[in-house]
Amino acid sequence: MSALVLGIETSCDETAASVVDAGREILSNVIATQIPWHVEFGGVVPEIASRKHLEFINPVIKKALSDAGVGLEDIAAVAVTYGPGLVGGLLVGLSAAKAIAYSRNLPLIGVNHIEGHIYANFLAYHDLEAPLVCLTVSGGHTTLLYIEEMGEYTIIGQTRDDAAGEAFDKVSRVLGLGYPGGPAVEKSAKLGNPRAYDFPKALPGELDFSFSGLKTAVINTFHNAKQKNQEINLNDLAASFQESVVEVLVEKTMMAAQQKNVRNILLSGGVASNERLREALGDACAKAGKKLYYPPKILCTDNAAMIACAGYYRWKKGYASQWDLNADPRLGL
Repeated sequence: MSALVLGIETSCDETAASVVDAGREILSNVIATQIPWHVEFGGVVPEIASRKHLEFINPVIKKALSDAGVGLEDIAAVAVTYGPGLVGGLLVGLSAAKAIAYSRNLPLIGVNHIEGHIYANFLAYHDLEAPLVCLTVSGGHTTLLYIEEMGEYTIIGQTRDDAAGEAFDKVSRVLGLGYPGGPAVEKSAKLGNPRAYDFPKALPGELDFSFSGLKTAVINTFHNAKQKNQEINLNDLAASFQESVVEVLVEKTMMAAQQKNVRNILLSGGVASNERLREALGDACAKAGKKLYYPPKILCTDNAAMIACAGYYRWKKGYASQWDLNADPRLGL
């Protein structure tokens, strides 16, 4: 029996399709980015994103099948992101997935985008076993999860306002560093002094996050300097901001691992590709006798391989979505 799953991901500004065998082996992973169409606006424009998904979805799926050397007749199930995300983009992916699954009489597996990010680690490390603590950090989410067994998640900490990646994007836009904000801030930070500014760190001693105050402090520092015609080193500002975010993420993740008495820690989501975060969390894990896992960068940002992987394990548990599955832009775990 075939174990090939076709994954489809259209939750934000990447149109992606992938074929994964038995939830582990990536046969293809095609991603069409929309960055060139959003860069002039300094962020994702939902209307543009939806239109580009419509334009890209069929060619991307065809290329994913071609790269994998398979046809639709070889696919055993179709997995698709149905939330959270931009509703217009989600509907494009859902429509394509439903059409393929219905026409081929295949199971349709709806996948939570956040769950997909978690499963990206299982594509990279085949020996991972629960219990685990996972930090999922991206443009839309900053969440600490306790994974007692695969498929069973407990949220033990989450942002009360801005996600970490969202704060990166907003700071980058105000400082004029470029888009996407995460890589732009990281590039600038490498040239700066991370101790040049002492920014606030919210909710000490708690597992919940808050980045709104930090973001505002950075932006106010920048605007105050401009109003007074004072020179300001943007690299120092970026480095200090990034270091503050990283310190908070590392501190709370290690606190969660200690409270849950787990040895293995997962890092996932787009911000997981940040080299300073990987370094700092890796150092903290080494000192505490814990082991850190994070996917290769191509699997940190939005992709369909992670959706196919998560979909496979849901399918193997006997789960299949109904045909009235709808997009849920505010879907939680």
